[in-house]
Amino acid sequence: MPNLDIKHIFVLMLENRSFDHLLGFSGITGADAVTGEPTAINGLTGNESNIYNGGTSNGRSYPVSKPVPTSMAFDPGHEFEHVLQQLTGTAPPLPAGGAYPPITLPGFVESFVKSSGATDPAEVMQCFDLSQLPVLVTLAREFVLCDHWFSPMPGPTWPNRFFVAAGTSGGLDHSPSNKEIGDWELLHGFTIQNGTIFDRKNLTSRIYCGGILCIAQTLKNIDFTDVHPYAMFAGDINSTAAPYSPQFTLIEPDYGNFLGTYTGGTSQHPLDSVTGGERLIKEVYETIRNSRLWENSLLIVTWDEHGGFYDHVIPPAAVPPGDTIMTADASHFGFDFATYGPRVPAVVISPYVEKNRIDHRLYDHTSVLATLRELFGGAPFTARDAAALNVLPLLSRTEPRPDADAPETLPDPVEQRMAPNPQVPDPNGPVEGANLPGFLAAALRSHLVLAADHERDSIFEFVSGLKTRAEACQYIADIQEKIVAHRGQKSAGV
Repeated sequence: MPNLDIKHIFVLMLENRSFDHLLGFSGITGADAVTGEPTAINGLTGNESNIYNGGTSNGRSYPVSKPVPTSMAFDPGHEFEHVLQQLTGTAPPLPAGGAYPPITLPGFVESFVKSSGATDPAEVMQCFDLSQLPVLVTLAREFVLCDHWFSPMPGPTWPNRFFVAAGTSGGLDHSPSNKEIGDWELLHGFTIQNGTIFDRKNLTSRIYCGGILCIAQTLKNIDFTDVHPYAMFAGDINSTAAPYSPQFTLIEPDYGNFLGTYTGGTSQHPLDSVTGGERLIKEVYETIRNSRLWENSLLIVTWDEHGGFYDHVIPPAAVPPGDTIMTADASHFGFDFATYGPRVPAVVISPYVEKNRIDHRLYDHTSVLATLRELFGGAPFTARDAAALNVLPLLSRTEPRPDADAPETLPDPVEQRMAPNPQVPDPNGPVEGANLPGFLAAALRSHLVLAADHERDSIFEFVSGLKTRAEACQYIADIQEKIVAHRGQKSAGV
């Protein structure tokens, strides 16, 4: 491995898209990252399909297709039980001991219709044409595209994102419930046995978020004061008064409308357009590329989990983290974490990587931790990240690529049409399901930081009394206003 001078690792993690869904039809070719020989991505042939019987005895085959005409009107299920059906065709409970059933990938369409109420089963098999994602495709061709990067577990956003911070989800195998958020806050956040990358004394780190609330701040020892608005990112990177020092930077997108439509964000959630996320990728890359940090930086762009979309590659066995569950009710399904979730795209970007490489080796989000450990030292968090492959061998150049060989700008995103009738949860429905309770937890944690100690009990009582999604969203909006006001006072020296 060459003597690298990488001082900064940036990770931009978007939402809920499988590898095949985004890039399976891209036809990207290049040189093998290991051998240098010509190769192509492990993509789609067009013959892949799922059968859905719709309650009849004669099932209909739904093949993969392109392009994706609009955003989704119905959110594909991607909770643990949904992914279990997608991958194995079975439903919980798991066999004794938590072993995952054989994976044959039969149930994506079945799960989509049953979990979302979708009227067009074919939607979940739709994949993007390369012309629809010019930003992502350009980066994939210019740098290294990893086509065997798996989500850490077969389930939803929250546990998969925790893996990139801690090498584990602390046993969490589902999206948090409204009841659980109170339990978490009694512990000052979701507790993981060996802590997170943000606790490490030998490593400097920073979190940016496109919105006001982020998922990382529901972890123990992280609150909104540790989260920086993404709007400050470019200024911080280019500051001459205070040179940028964090060795690890996690960038979370704007998740959009918390009520459950996720519209107006930059996360690429299926109910929102991919356009905002393409624009965010472009901004992050161009900010780093055109800064003085470029020759000392490594950027990884990836997605937290597959979002219920079809992917044809069977997730392999994984090394269980092996840590002790510290938070009550974290495990609902008795899962042993010995199986990866479906593939997601990942692009490794640095002036030290060769152009147009394709890496077929096995990675997951804990490869970020393995890379940080290899560069900056420190012990593994869990058995999972101890076994993970780091990406530093991809940085094979002894000298950075010439400026002319690494684009300073990327193409503009293509506007994706929005679905005419997006799925809107009942505002008067209960505060459960999807990600709303988790963001409620982030708001609650922020409120407690802003409030006086004697107000703590009344805040808990108020939040526990929220009955509807509309009430929860109003509370979140109120707390976001308080956070913005607090940041304004702090910047003004008040």
